[in-house]
Amino acid sequence: MKASSGKPEGGKRLGFLRRRRRAVAGAVGVAAIAGFILFVVPQLSALGPTLHSLRAADPKWLAFGIILEALSLCGYIALFRTVFSCHGVRIGWKASYQITMAGVVATKLFAAAGAGGVALTVWALRASGLSARSVARRLLSFEFFLYGVYAATLVVFGVGLRSGLFAGRAPWTLTIAPAVLGTAVIVVLLSMRALPNDFERRMKPLVGARRGRRLLARLASAPWAVHDALGITLSLIRERKPWLIGAIAYWAFDIATLWACFHAFGSPPTVAVIVMAYFVGALANALPLPGGLGGVEAGMVGAFLAFGTHTSLAILAVLSYRLISFWLPTVPGAAAYLQLRRTVGAWRHETRQREPATGRAVEELT
Repeated sequence: MKASSGKPEGGKRLGFLRRRRRAVAGAVGVAAIAGFILFVVPQLSALGPTLHSLRAADPKWLAFGIILEALSLCGYIALFRTVFSCHGVRIGWKASYQITMAGVVATKLFAAAGAGGVALTVWALRASGLSARSVARRLLSFEFFLYGVYAATLVVFGVGLRSGLFAGRAPWTLTIAPAVLGTAVIVVLLSMRALPNDFERRMKPLVGARRGRRLLARLASAPWAVHDALGITLSLIRERKPWLIGAIAYWAFDIATLWACFHAFGSPPTVAVIVMAYFVGALANALPLPGGLGGVEAGMVGAFLAFGTHTSLAILAVLSYRLISFWLPTVPGAAAYLQLRRTVGAWRHETRQREPATGRAVEELT
């Protein structure tokens, strides 16, 4: 009797949370923004005279930086649409815009290597009609395109700077070390394609023979998920989808935004130095900070200083770049989230309408 009476109470609590999840999510979002304003913004005043120099920026270069950052987001949206339009589900430009822009805001509020954006993206794509397996594989493929460009750039520019092919200072720790890391990532991922087709089946006896079977089962399926995602990636490349260029455009225009911000305050370092310092500093995005806030700035400024860039110029350029890249998508991203909720509602309504029709068709056939 005790167990039966507890179950409805648990169900009521879960039902209450489900009904209030939007309000809870909104409250958490407001708290995150308030925390940033109260605790992070005041710390910027410690930079003193350097920050006062922000007023001396050339507004034309900053405006150009805003345009470049918008083009970077367009590249991201184009890649997203290309990767996720599959299995009879057409993710159009409008839905791609809504999902990616809302995901950018979710990533800023709930960082941890972009977990907030991933959760929102999965929620929307599942509502569009894609299976959980397809979403997981396509998300991996999407990341392979983006971070394949990242890793390849580390190799090319790291070796290029160190060898003298590209102009600029070339400290070993910021050229060869990142190039080795990028090469290792590429080799490890590509090696997953060599897994046998029955890899997951071969692992099942080992999984069933030990404790923690659920965890071991997930670990056993992870290499095969990477194998499948690589297959999707290579298939899209072979099909020569034109908007795959969005993977390069996303990074190129974002780096160009940083380059424009350097011009707003003085003479920028060489392009190769900007590229390497950008990517080394961007590793801080993996930190559980809102949008990598704080960690990315410190990483980029430190990298530029190691490459010999003047301290004030590096700080001013990086801060202005981060102000553009962090805040530019925020307002349209919040609006995109509200639009996405309506889009997801329409997708779910269409799904509910199709299900009865499918059931009637099966009954007629039987």
